[in-house]
Amino acid sequence: MRIGKRARLLALNAVLPALMTAFMPVAQASEQHNLSVDDILALKYAVDPRISPDGKWVAYTVQKNDLEKDASTSQVWMAAADGSAELPMTGVDYGASHARWSPDGKYLAFLAAKGDDAESQVWLLDRRGGEAQQYTHVKQGVDSFEWSPDGANMLLTITDAKPDEGDDESPRPWVIDRLQFKEDGVGYLDRRRQHFYLFDGKAEPVQLTSGDYDDASPALSPDGKWLAFASNRTAEPDGNTNSDIWVVATDAALAERPLRQLTTNPGADLSPAWSPDGKSITYVTVTDVAKIWYATHHVAVIPANGGEPQVLTGAYDRMAFAPFFGADGKTVYFRAEDDGQQPLVAVDVGSGKIKRVAGDQAVIDGADAGAKGTFALSLSTAASPHEIFMLKGGKLVRLSHQNDQTLAQVDLAAVREVRFKSSDGTEVEAFIYLPPGYEAGKRYPTILRPHGGPVSQHSSGFYEEGQALAARGYVVIAPNPRGSSGYGEAFCAELFANWGMKDFEDVSAAVDFAISEGIADPDRLGVGGWSYGGILTNYVITKSTRFKAAISGASEVLYRANYGHDIYQALWEAELGLPWETPEAWERITPFNDVGKVTTPTLVIGGKEDWNVPILNSEQLYQALKRRGIDTQLVVYPGETHSIERPSFVRDRLERYFDWYGKYLK
Repeated sequence: MRIGKRARLLALNAVLPALMTAFMPVAQASEQHNLSVDDILALKYAVDPRISPDGKWVAYTVQKNDLEKDASTSQVWMAAADGSAELPMTGVDYGASHARWSPDGKYLAFLAAKGDDAESQVWLLDRRGGEAQQYTHVKQGVDSFEWSPDGANMLLTITDAKPDEGDDESPRPWVIDRLQFKEDGVGYLDRRRQHFYLFDGKAEPVQLTSGDYDDASPALSPDGKWLAFASNRTAEPDGNTNSDIWVVATDAALAERPLRQLTTNPGADLSPAWSPDGKSITYVTVTDVAKIWYATHHVAVIPANGGEPQVLTGAYDRMAFAPFFGADGKTVYFRAEDDGQQPLVAVDVGSGKIKRVAGDQAVIDGADAGAKGTFALSLSTAASPHEIFMLKGGKLVRLSHQNDQTLAQVDLAAVREVRFKSSDGTEVEAFIYLPPGYEAGKRYPTILRPHGGPVSQHSSGFYEEGQALAARGYVVIAPNPRGSSGYGEAFCAELFANWGMKDFEDVSAAVDFAISEGIADPDRLGVGGWSYGGILTNYVITKSTRFKAAISGASEVLYRANYGHDIYQALWEAELGLPWETPEAWERITPFNDVGKVTTPTLVIGGKEDWNVPILNSEQLYQALKRRGIDTQLVVYPGETHSIERPSFVRDRLERYFDWYGKYLK
């Protein structure tokens, strides 16, 4: 079921003037300028909103850069629900996050690595006054936590403690025996797993789950007697994506806690949440396991005591995330990816009727429900990164103003959402960023920016790199080709074992459209992206010679070389088969085999510790281009994984983008 309609060509800044006005900062007496790298590094992101029990306040986390420490950090803030006040609740020096109210509203708990304890612990801030007090003292730290409904206990998520690994002078070897033996941001994997514990603030935490499995997404029942969670407890969890919803009793008097398996779907079942009466559980389910990550994620409900599940969103062919029940127990709310938006959507449990609650021309990245249909939202538009809003009676009230000062004197790019036909007649959507001061009828140097994933989407939310490049005088095309997640399962699954085919046609059509509209200069075209955006860039430069400059970021290029080296062994096998049994499937779509056709000067970039898309790929691409005499350069960021997070490296990468494109397109 499709929600809403799209105009063929529209300016996002004109679609919802009231919402966009709410995002625009108050002008101050200072000279206007285009978005700079300093502006980008100063941006903050307000996320993870939580409404206080009395409904008067919303706590949230502000993510930002600490330029002095050259690191990213976070801070807990609180805002009045009527938008009248906002104030920081923690300092800036220990990365506070994950703010959660106690059920009686007296305490605000959060995670932080503070003081002598280098590991993340739970801290309590008494709203009646005083400094935050450390609540947990877990040797290996706490990954996450939630209050029990009565506030007497806290549910802790804890990863097993590390064994003795020696020191820097005499380290111990890694001994590996798992099928999945790497993880980006972690490195080599051992048998330490993530489990749940119940903690009363006095005795030692009581372990509720165990075994050689990772447990995730915990949810306590309204009476606190049961814990629902997601876990892959198959014979070989590293070899499939078959997580299920499980339930376990929380009674500490039980000598044994047998698990009760609720779902038996062979695909992934995730993110459980209880109904207010404790009789049902809603969750996310993937029903077509054969389509792996291309399959639509649906919302389902199942009786808490066991029974047949009911898929609620079968007719709504869009990716669904993080479902939760409304106060009446008759409605389930969830976030979705839908045609370049990420709205909050409601589904009626009885009828299956779908309606969009909020998020037109916006991206909602977090939602919390209050009383009588009120919601706290972390919401972004083309004009601003995520800020906190309160939604009540269909009206949005802005609560946070984290970026007002930074954006007050910045002229941002205007953004157009467009639709056009690909070469086979398929309709494709893209967002086109027009440089500040854009003059109609004038052609501009243009950069194609494919997104990562490939199961993802460009959206109407704030896009740092699109804005940054537009600020330098470029038109930026951000397309959603086949494989993108906001347009239904068939559109997404078109890419299954067929990378670089239909998506190449679609992004090529996006460039053709911009040229036909008189926006793009066909003689000054560039391309570049990160992760799958870099992979698609590799296809573009091996299939086309019309681009004058390319940037391949954290990309793959020689696929069989990745097997056993990156983190995707199970997905590679499901999509392409075992590389020694079906080499033709792997080689058919490997861009390295066509690297001899590349004529485009290409900058190649990656993180040294990236296990998602290992730097091996960038090295191979660089070596091949260098050997052929193509103008190229390899940039490797030490200590960085798949995401470049160190602020000085974020600056360096952006400036290299500007220099590389400037050299060939201007």
